[in-house]
Amino acid sequence: HTQLLRTFSVGYKDEPYFDETSYAELVARKFKTDHQTFKLSNEDFFEHLFDILDYIDEPFADSSAIAVYILSKYTRQEVTVALSGDGADEMLAGYNKHYAEYRAQSGGLINTMLKLSKPILGVFPQSRNSRFANKIRQLDRYATGLLLSPTDRYWRWCSFYDERNALRSLESKYINSSQLQESFKKRKKQLLEPINGVGSINDVLYQDMHLVLPNDMLTKVDLMSMANSLEVRVPFLSHKVVEYTCSLPVSFKIHRGFRKRILKEAFRDILPAELYNRGKHGFEVPLLKWFRGELKDFINKEVLSDNLIKEQGIFAPSEIQKSRQRLFSSNPGDIHARIWALIVFQHWWKRFIA
Repeated sequence: HTQLLRTFSVGYKDEPYFDETSYAELVARKFKTDHQTFKLSNEDFFEHLFDILDYIDEPFADSSAIAVYILSKYTRQEVTVALSGDGADEMLAGYNKHYAEYRAQSGGLINTMLKLSKPILGVFPQSRNSRFANKIRQLDRYATGLLLSPTDRYWRWCSFYDERNALRSLESKYINSSQLQESFKKRKKQLLEPINGVGSINDVLYQDMHLVLPNDMLTKVDLMSMANSLEVRVPFLSHKVVEYTCSLPVSFKIHRGFRKRILKEAFRDILPAELYNRGKHGFEVPLLKWFRGELKDFINKEVLSDNLIKEQGIFAPSEIQKSRQRLFSSNPGDIHARIWALIVFQHWWKRFIA
């Protein structure tokens, strides 16, 4: 009896571009579940910000942890155990980066044109806050990947900051340390070993299962749910489901851009048609507007203040200043993700190191 099934989703009151709760509500109405939608406001974000930061006992920079924390808190008021869909995207090529890799491996004139247009794409404003600016950001990111080897492309598309600029953000004593450089290269090689010389999309999915899923997605859900005493289980990661899925050819997972193909085809007759006519939208948090508004002074005067940066001796002051400037520019790109990573790191550093 689906009327007895409790379902929950989280969205954003003032940010329609980031809000996907309408799709969850479509499914809930279709199956007549007991559904609750939690719409977050800026006040909700600020109310929980430091609780979230305090619970992260080592730097963890996935900003969607904010929404997962609040969703877990409200869900826990109703139930003690919940199910999540984690694992399906990693196993069945559900992410934009999987489609991008599929297109990259397909070759063709469009890829050639995008490689040539890379300098032009950099001129246009890039941001996650609007459809057009986000499309330019995605095209620029895709064109960058096309210029890399398959293994380096995977590494880049898993990152929110390219390696060269990330290193440049550090003080010169770290950049010039041969010991640290060798340690980083060794660790990177270990992480990428399973896909050294990517052969197929299945290789990429295998790597996601071993790198992204345990170190990001599952860590995020486990941390934020446990912070609220909510038990979250992941049925897609039943070993039987995983073993079966891994045995399938790529065409069952992604075909001509149709992602999570076998899963969608299996439920096509019973799920609302609207679910099949929409693009992938990550579980994102509208950080840019928050950082430019209520958190502006917190970022400029505390987290990334010139005095703190100089006192720490970890980050290059000139690069941090550039990051602050880009945050408030007309072309922010992915800077909000880097700023969030710095907020998390600085909070951790002040609590445990300073």
